[in-house]
Amino acid sequence: MSRPTEDTRTSPAPIPTGSSTSTASAGGRSVTPGRGSSSRGPSALSSPPGPDASLFGPGVGRRGPAGERDDPMADTGKGGSMVVGKARETDLGRITTVLFDLDGTLLDVDVEAFFPAYFDAVAARVSRYIGPDQFIPRLMRSTTVMIDNLDPSVTNAEAFAAAFFDGLDVGPEVLMPVFEAFYREEFPKLQRYAKPVEGAREVVQSVIDSGRRAVIATSPVFPEVAIRERLRWAGLEDLPFALVTTYENMHFCKPHPQYYEEIVSHLGCQASECLMVGNDVEEDLSAQDVGIVTYLVEPNIIHRGKRPCTPDHRGPLADLPLLLDGARHRAAG
Repeated sequence: MSRPTEDTRTSPAPIPTGSSTSTASAGGRSVTPGRGSSSRGPSALSSPPGPDASLFGPGVGRRGPAGERDDPMADTGKGGSMVVGKARETDLGRITTVLFDLDGTLLDVDVEAFFPAYFDAVAARVSRYIGPDQFIPRLMRSTTVMIDNLDPSVTNAEAFAAAFFDGLDVGPEVLMPVFEAFYREEFPKLQRYAKPVEGAREVVQSVIDSGRRAVIATSPVFPEVAIRERLRWAGLEDLPFALVTTYENMHFCKPHPQYYEEIVSHLGCQASECLMVGNDVEEDLSAQDVGIVTYLVEPNIIHRGKRPCTPDHRGPLADLPLLLDGARHRAAG
């Protein structure tokens, strides 16, 4: 899930459900979110995403050619230069917590089929109250506001709802039940456009079995009900995650460093004890900005050239358990 900008990047369009909250659930307990800075960055989004974008992040689910690891075409899925730099020296033996991106890392989404079905279903649900010509642009603009928000006192859900209902004749008391019915009855039907990434469950289970904590660090622009549903699509819904980031329990989105700071605060650990696993250079490698170690998942890397491609580690998802176990053995020896 991503931050929109002037180029081909687009953002998912969440639908508000339920009430907002300022606490997060981590390991079955309520915790107080971390606090970040309040600087803002530029963004622009004025239309629904096109076929080159993903509902859950730009390019997620798009299958580009698999080539050599530094082949620009393999890493971007488009033409353009691959900015590659030297990775940092890191100590994987210290890792106690593994953060997993969801879409494109653990769940494969056919976005070209998903987009039309998703927007048609949403528009049909609200058509009695608001037409699609007004609803979809409002949805996208509100998503932009939410992703740009860096006010640590406002949850993503609160930021989105404030923007979405601003100036709208229909209030949340009318539309909230409609949105909740959509997620309960229609959203699960979209599973036909998604499938688990092969071997993903085994990798996550291996992390948990090793005594490390596993976290779903998907950009929290959707309500928990939608993210839990996508975990079900990925075959991961029953695993004991220490934290699943949602728009109800988070105050920041990727690629803001504050998003990762908040996760570390939720978990009560050091950033250097965490490993971020994902396939998006801009979204997932920004974890490095707060001291989190990174693992870039190949071969379907998303890279827009906005950030140097300098993961601390990289390789297929299936190689992750061996990498972590080897580091632990070396540290013990």
